[in-house]
Amino acid sequence: MPSALLILVLSAAAPLFARGSQDWFGLAPCELCIWQRWPYAVAALFALVAVFGFRRPALRLAGLAAAASAAVAAFHLGVEWGWWPSPLAGCQAPSVGSGSVDDLLAAMAHTAPSKPCDLPAYLIPGLPLSMAGMNLIYGTGVAVLAFILAQRENRA
Repeated sequence: MPSALLILVLSAAAPLFARGSQDWFGLAPCELCIWQRWPYAVAALFALVAVFGFRRPALRLAGLAAAASAAVAAFHLGVEWGWWPSPLAGCQAPSVGSGSVDDLLAAMAHTAPSKPCDLPAYLIPGLPLSMAGMNLIYGTGVAVLAFILAQRENRA
């Protein structure tokens, strides 16, 4: 059970830290940043299941969920580095297009402000590791740890 609690805490900590960096440090998330948070909720849910039983399969599923967040982070890094464009409409920088000033003002009222996904957010000044890069490392670590702990568990 301690292994499941560890994965539960680590899985819940990632989106909480991301939200904290958003609120306290002013790092605006893009749409891909938000997508990276959801698999941790799934991982935490599977880790919670592992606390009460089915430890081995639930820990493996938690590891897969954390790996999914790491995969989204890897894709996000490719977008940040310009290797490929993001397919998400919310990741594109707003364009002014052509039209009158009244048309532009009307369009601005209907669009939510969004940070382009190719603009990296850096938490630590001087460290060339974006939040997506940190999540790739963290998500991979949580996934590997969950798989190792699942392997050590007695068969449930």
